[in-house]
Amino acid sequence: MSFRSSGGQLINVDSTSRIAVCGLSMQFKGSSTVYGQAPLHPDRAFWPDQFPPDDDSHTARTTWLDVFRTVRAETERRAAPLSPEDQVVQSMPDASPIKWHRAHTTWFFEQFVLTPHVPSYRPFDSQFAFLFNSYYVAAGPRHARPKRGLLTRPDAADVTRYRAHVDAAVADLLIGKSPSHASTAARDSAANSLPLVDVAGVLEIGLHHEQQHQELMLTDILHAFSENPAAPVYDSDWRWPPCASRRNDWCELPEGIHTVGHQAQGFCFDNETPAHRALVGPVRVARNLVTNGEWLAFMGDGGYQRPELWLSDGFATVSTEAWLAPGNWREIDGKWHVFSLNGLSPVDEELPVNHVSYYEADAFARWMGKQLPSEFEWEVAARTGQLADAFGLVWQWTRSAYAPYPGYRAAEGALGEYNGKFMVNQMVLRGSSVATPPGHARLSYRNFFYPTARWQFTGLRLADFPS
Repeated sequence: MSFRSSGGQLINVDSTSRIAVCGLSMQFKGSSTVYGQAPLHPDRAFWPDQFPPDDDSHTARTTWLDVFRTVRAETERRAAPLSPEDQVVQSMPDASPIKWHRAHTTWFFEQFVLTPHVPSYRPFDSQFAFLFNSYYVAAGPRHARPKRGLLTRPDAADVTRYRAHVDAAVADLLIGKSPSHASTAARDSAANSLPLVDVAGVLEIGLHHEQQHQELMLTDILHAFSENPAAPVYDSDWRWPPCASRRNDWCELPEGIHTVGHQAQGFCFDNETPAHRALVGPVRVARNLVTNGEWLAFMGDGGYQRPELWLSDGFATVSTEAWLAPGNWREIDGKWHVFSLNGLSPVDEELPVNHVSYYEADAFARWMGKQLPSEFEWEVAARTGQLADAFGLVWQWTRSAYAPYPGYRAAEGALGEYNGKFMVNQMVLRGSSVATPPGHARLSYRNFFYPTARWQFTGLRLADFPS
């Protein structure tokens, strides 16, 4: 399969490689960096795309190593507030334990970077491939996803040692040496025979893949903590980034044919391609996100009890799950509170509503007499620069089903299992969220979830059409 790297080159990756996802920002206790709203184009400074594809210089190699270490360190930073017990829990089949995320992202580099490219590399533990493979059938058998929370062993300390083992081997690979346990002849041979271009592509995919799991680490532990009556705090200093001032107006899009999909130089995932032409408009897309205050008005008007507002499957879900409010909302002494990474606090009416499913977003839009934008309407509007908080707060539901673009072909083997086989029964979200790591907001990025899902940081903006 071919993918576009951060350097802009088209790279063919064999079936032992894989593709992943990601987005933007947040601030934690002890961090002096606040990542603001994502730019309209990828963060060019984050990835080492200043080097041509065939640059095998020491500078290019050490730059890749710096990025590798930065991404890997972010995973450990997000795990740092958690106890070993916190890292084991799995609150539902859709979520995974933090320890599993840390190990799985490490297995990726071991499986797809080290094993194919370093003949002398020895896996840290022969059982880990079974325990920490996710759903790559072509990569071998795997432990059942709903039972990941039963893996009390290996423990968190073992996973830390596993990460250190793989990190050291990748560092040796990037600076032109094979692992330290290999012979001098083997190290010299590796240094002379493995050009950086042969490994940089799959390494970059692995880094994007790890950043996807960094977001899942926060949403999965938040879901686990939300099931705890004691309402434990992940980080008492965590805060939402500032939101754009409200304008309550629209981005007007006249009817026209636009190119949509990935068009710029830089890395992208295969589901963002091929770029193609689409008819968009006339349509108006709201500049601002829907807020908690607007959602409270929807609830006050009986929004969760009015079947005429809901898709049939949506209202059935509301009834079965007894939904009365967005996910993580709790009514205490007659006042609504929300549980987030900094614990329980009163609902702030000015913040964007989040932890809502597609069904809820669609019902709210109907209540407002509007619709959700399609993913192409969202993308074209975002390219104008007129959408406030398009990135960095909440993923935004669209009314578009997750399906292949015209001309899309899934790769054969393990790589093709990432996107192609999931292109049914799910809905597309655009933008990025407060939990998405820095350096990965992208106009063409397509997130996707089932319409019932609401444990992610998911919200909405509205669209309107001429009568």
